[in-house]
Amino acid sequence: MGAPRLLAGLDRTPRLDRVAHLTAHGSLPRLRPDELVDLAEDIDLRGRGGAGFPFARKLRAVMRSARERDGLTAVVVNGSEGEPSCLKDTALLLHAPHLVLDGALLAAAALGAEDVVVAVTREDVEQSVRDAVAERGPAGRRVRVTRLPERFVTGEGTALVSGLNGGAALPSGQKVRTSERGLGGAPTLLSNTETFAQLAVAARLGALDYRASGLPGEPGTTLLTVAGSTVVETPTGTSLAYVLELCGSDAGQGVLVGGYHGRWLPPGSARGAEVSRQSLAALGAVLGAGAVLPLPQDTCPAGEVARVTRWMAKESAGQCGPCVRGLPALADVLEDAVAGGGRTALEAVEARMRVVRGRGACSHPDGTSHFVASALAAFPEEFTDHALGSGCGRRVLGALPLPQDESPERLVVDWTLCKGHGLCVDILPDVVRLDADGYPAQASMPVPGRLRPKALRAVRRCPALALRIQE
Repeated sequence: MGAPRLLAGLDRTPRLDRVAHLTAHGSLPRLRPDELVDLAEDIDLRGRGGAGFPFARKLRAVMRSARERDGLTAVVVNGSEGEPSCLKDTALLLHAPHLVLDGALLAAAALGAEDVVVAVTREDVEQSVRDAVAERGPAGRRVRVTRLPERFVTGEGTALVSGLNGGAALPSGQKVRTSERGLGGAPTLLSNTETFAQLAVAARLGALDYRASGLPGEPGTTLLTVAGSTVVETPTGTSLAYVLELCGSDAGQGVLVGGYHGRWLPPGSARGAEVSRQSLAALGAVLGAGAVLPLPQDTCPAGEVARVTRWMAKESAGQCGPCVRGLPALADVLEDAVAGGGRTALEAVEARMRVVRGRGACSHPDGTSHFVASALAAFPEEFTDHALGSGCGRRVLGALPLPQDESPERLVVDWTLCKGHGLCVDILPDVVRLDADGYPAQASMPVPGRLRPKALRAVRRCPALALRIQE
């Protein structure tokens, strides 16, 4: 419990079915409503989907609304992970779904909720959760699984509820609290996948044992997705530099914390940061949904940021001018600046960011503009050099992950150089398989977009320089 634990090998570990889950974790206690609120408060449980809202306050708000609405309540697990740099919720739902269901059903029992819904966006995740529900027999009948469109904005609270209620999975643009009106119009406890898993762990351990890990003010552990490909569980207070080292990386040119609505930390700040709300807040950053994206030395920062900004513009909910017109325009002027558009192009970027801020129907325009602003502050010389025409001379390697392209790149082995060290399979077990002699079994292997950062690391780490990525 005292050190980070890599979860990247979950794909090689059998999924915990109901029997294996109970063997590993034991039975789940039942808690009265006041006991559940006290537990969440004692461990300072907060939402792990981005905002970090106190879970005990959500519980109280739902209970208060239920008293005014004939006691009807619902529980919704937000298992949509539209952020390309996040995999932690996917890892939980694919390999430990019963832990998540435990937390949701524990909350449902305390609230007297009849409706428990797990909202997902991936087909494999949907099947895993459906299997888990079936494995519970009669106890699982109150849980239903709903698959929604896989988009960046699907996970926003009003978008998720709208999709579950049969409408479009798009933000409403209104300040609607799900604790007052959510699933089917009932007061709804909506929280992230990891939040419910942490609740299930804390219910079994009790507040005192749960607090034995992590910081006194921020107890417990948290799940991080590093470089868009490795999930790690770490106690709060762990050095961010140590987590990066454990995942085979370092601070590089800087670290983006909190995903594509997050903030960039310069290398020095990243090396001195801890995995905690307080430490990151002091550096002007937030952990958000736990995405940690180090930028390697051999890629172009300006090009990477422009590439992500263009994708974010395409993820518009299509409901307001700042999103529909503002974000594509921001992507246009940013690409112009990176391509040598001069100081006027950089000034146009600043102007476009001012136009979209604070005017969107949801947080997407603000989040995207803050991502760009943070990058301009973290890499000022890079953007200036590009705008003035000199550039940095480096390719854009796609170190910031985006959804997989239709034609994935391939990892290619040069047989005249390969010595069979096997380091590539240690770094990239999802792609590389060894033959009986300990050499890669294939000369050319497709690399899914989400695993590109690991593939780049395998290329850099190959002692014989026998690997390359082919477009």
